[in-house]
Amino acid sequence: MSTFDSSKTVRELEVAGKRYIYYSLPAAEQLGLAGVSRLPFTLKVILENLLRQHAAGTATAEDIGALVDWLRARRSEREIGFKPARVMMPDSSGIPLLGDMAAMRDAMVRLGGDPKRIDPLVPVDSIVDHAVATDYSGTSDAAQRNMALEIERNRERYEFLRWGQQAFANLRLFPPGSGICHQINLEYLAQVVGTREEAGHTLAYPDSLLGMDSHTPMINGLGVIGWGVGGFEGGAAALGEPIPMQVPEVIGCRLSGKLETGVTSTDLVLTVTQIMRRHKVVAKFVEFFGPGVDELTLPDRATIANMTPEYGATMGFFPVDRETLRYLRLTGRDSHQVALVEAYAKAQGLWRDAHTPIPDYTDVIEIDLAGVAPCVSGPKRPHERVPLSQAPAAFRSAFGASGGAVAVRGADFRLKNGDIVLAAITSCTNTSNPSVMVSAGLLARNAVARGLTPKPWVKTSLSPGSRVVADYLARSGLQQPLDALGFNIVGYGCMTCMGNSGPLAEAIATAIEQNDLAAVAVLSGNRNFEGRIHPGARANFLASPPLVVAYALAGSILTDLAAEPIGTGADGQPVFLKDIWPDPGEVRRIIDDTLGPEVFRSRYASVAAGTPEWRHITGGSGTTFAWKPGSTFIRRPPFFDDMQREPAPVADIRGARVLAMFGDMLTTDHISPIGAISPGTPAAKYLESLGIEPEDFVSYAARRLNHDVMIRGTFANIRIRNEMVPGVEGSATRHWPSGDTLSIFDAAERYRRDKVPLVVVGGAAYGPGSSRDWAGKGTRLLGVCAVIAESFERIHRSNLVGMGVLPLQFAPGVTRKTLALDGSEIFDIPNPAVGSAPRQELECTVTRRDGSQTTITLLARLDTRQEVEYYRHGGILHYVLRSRLRS
Repeated sequence: MSTFDSSKTVRELEVAGKRYIYYSLPAAEQLGLAGVSRLPFTLKVILENLLRQHAAGTATAEDIGALVDWLRARRSEREIGFKPARVMMPDSSGIPLLGDMAAMRDAMVRLGGDPKRIDPLVPVDSIVDHAVATDYSGTSDAAQRNMALEIERNRERYEFLRWGQQAFANLRLFPPGSGICHQINLEYLAQVVGTREEAGHTLAYPDSLLGMDSHTPMINGLGVIGWGVGGFEGGAAALGEPIPMQVPEVIGCRLSGKLETGVTSTDLVLTVTQIMRRHKVVAKFVEFFGPGVDELTLPDRATIANMTPEYGATMGFFPVDRETLRYLRLTGRDSHQVALVEAYAKAQGLWRDAHTPIPDYTDVIEIDLAGVAPCVSGPKRPHERVPLSQAPAAFRSAFGASGGAVAVRGADFRLKNGDIVLAAITSCTNTSNPSVMVSAGLLARNAVARGLTPKPWVKTSLSPGSRVVADYLARSGLQQPLDALGFNIVGYGCMTCMGNSGPLAEAIATAIEQNDLAAVAVLSGNRNFEGRIHPGARANFLASPPLVVAYALAGSILTDLAAEPIGTGADGQPVFLKDIWPDPGEVRRIIDDTLGPEVFRSRYASVAAGTPEWRHITGGSGTTFAWKPGSTFIRRPPFFDDMQREPAPVADIRGARVLAMFGDMLTTDHISPIGAISPGTPAAKYLESLGIEPEDFVSYAARRLNHDVMIRGTFANIRIRNEMVPGVEGSATRHWPSGDTLSIFDAAERYRRDKVPLVVVGGAAYGPGSSRDWAGKGTRLLGVCAVIAESFERIHRSNLVGMGVLPLQFAPGVTRKTLALDGSEIFDIPNPAVGSAPRQELECTVTRRDGSQTTITLLARLDTRQEVEYYRHGGILHYVLRSRLRS
């Protein structure tokens, strides 16, 4: 392979009179890459990426050969580098990244370099979608008031964004109110096939991206490869660095049959999530194939792809086919672009139809669409799917019997366990799919016609992922019945799905808190982790938009919607779910009548302009940022303050104490919350000490460029449970050797003063959930040198490496329980960075309180040679900064 010449694979493609050049996969096979036509679609795209990199000198012939070698066993431990065509980031991760890059520019100046060397080389789209909250709901002006409040609260953050827009190249901003990044990507940004001018020719290549949000794989439904990464990897990719990865296993998921009447795409994705979790597809690519794929619309496919991180995979991919082209036309893409997509996919062997040979997959999973039934997932995890009829039992299993009802001050109703206090149609997962949104509108219309209304204790809201949704709901007349039931539009962003659910009515919140009620949130989102949606909702269930409306009418998760009445109609007769469930034929007719290319073209023509309030925000100028010492939102990140031109030798971890010890599936929401800053938490106490009132705390997401807030928020989820302090929820741990019980932040500060290194111990699947860079940043700033767990979820493991925290994995069969750890132990761990070998086994000595010692073997989850280098440098951005200083 050392003599392979990628330039010889270049071919010409003519589409409607326009000529393109491209790196041909069939030509590469003819030139010696035997069998690559049998590769899964995703690996074909990776191969094309490597061909272009090889021509540019950033990949080797051996890298290309790794894809050929993969075919032998359909798995590989070979390391390659991937360079995406573009990077996408929401404000919640984008503002911290811009802060990191601004701090890197400051470090460049301090170390004698050119600050302009820190500049994106890859196009970056930043969409402001994580800031708006549901403070107001149930009124016609709710969206306007929420968006005005968003600007007021976030003005300083948005001024920083405006500075970044002029300071950094290749950065495009989509202002508040545009929608959710993944839905905008699906409806507008993604081109499927990209083009650029190169040496007098127009080069065509597969569109691809890395997104600094875990639900980036939603775009896999459109035939575009892309996955979620943390801010460190996203930043490195934006700065032009190839992102290291092992050639992954690729799991084929064969879909057969078709969905039964009354079953939604939400029911399907919750079922897929549960099945995939059982098959342990963490860090693998998944490709969907089979006759069932033809039964799914592109929005159905996007829904399935969106929840890829919930089942742990890197991608959930649907290849390009006729449905892809139909959707591109529907959403107003240029007709020549659609023709290019078809011609390019067919020329490259990236086209799927009924005659396409099945690629060589590592393994195959079978799912019969006809076996999917109406369902919900909860009360704590997205893969906890249960049939609709078993939702009451799922709640009782987690929280016990319902108990008695309690009074609510000033109200003529009483509350009890299982009552639904939040019902939200929200998130890109479902609002991107017209079939479930129209179904929700029709169910609302039918409910209004029967005289049904939501229960008075339910806070209802509708937050579409794009303004196109509002357009077709208004054109179809379905927004009116949704409004009648309190599902007024409250804004265009992530909102309740990410925890920006706003306050409950004060009397309801007080009744829940004083009586320790297990209240419920039902949402059409993608995550329902503990403490994520609202502090007052202990149980959270995921459901389709029409079921969200139905549950608002019922008022309790203990109502069996499959068998019991939702309520009583105006005629005094019981009304069941089947009585108001929409007719699928009417759903299709409304979509056909109200949704066309002109709706999308009109809406996206001026999407980047924003509101007058946004246009009036200015952010200053200059290459470096003028930090304001008194700011509580925008602070210079401390990660590069003491950095030198050369990294210090990596030291052994000696005498480390356990900061905290957790069970299985500790999510990144547990590690670094993104929603409300609850009273009494370390972060709340810190803000109060600065004279900030609780109503002005905003959220962790809004303060992610203030490390003093975020470090106090690390391991501070109100529902987190540290096994070192049994029976306690929230930020608490035991300090050793004193035995004192302290907040995790206070304990870490005491250890810091005593110069004691720290480790965190976890169970299986450590770190699922959001691509939250602060789950890595906060861990490091607390003084944690290593996290020891049974296994890691993909993105969080990368984020730990990206911050110079060592992920260590117990040997198979060894756990914190088999070792009888209680958190009082001392850990001695040798330096893993001697040499360059990834995945080294390290002999760790564990010393117990009685002085006895146990030696255990830990696997250093530095999975690639490049990750070893990142760790040696103290993090990925430190590595990039030093490389810019040298070059």
